[in-house]
Amino acid sequence: MVEPGEAIRQPGWREVLIVAGVAVAVVLGAAVLTSVLPTGIQEVVFHTPLAIVVLIVGTAWLLWRISRRPSGSEP
Repeated sequence: MVEPGEAIRQPGWREVLIVAGVAVAVVLGAAVLTSVLPTGIQEVVFHTPLAIVVLIVGTAWLLWRISRRPSGSEP
């Protein structure tokens, strides 16, 4: 927890570029993995709302993680 009077450090360009690079690497990795899947599984990936379901579940998990209180803090 931040004490009163302490400044909260904002992420800098270095951290932003690292996160962006990781995001690009994950997307490219997913594209490569999808391209080597058998045709039947590729059809499931491309012709069903699988990507939408993954995005919804991932977003819900991320929002849950952000919104929950740190384990050591008490009101």
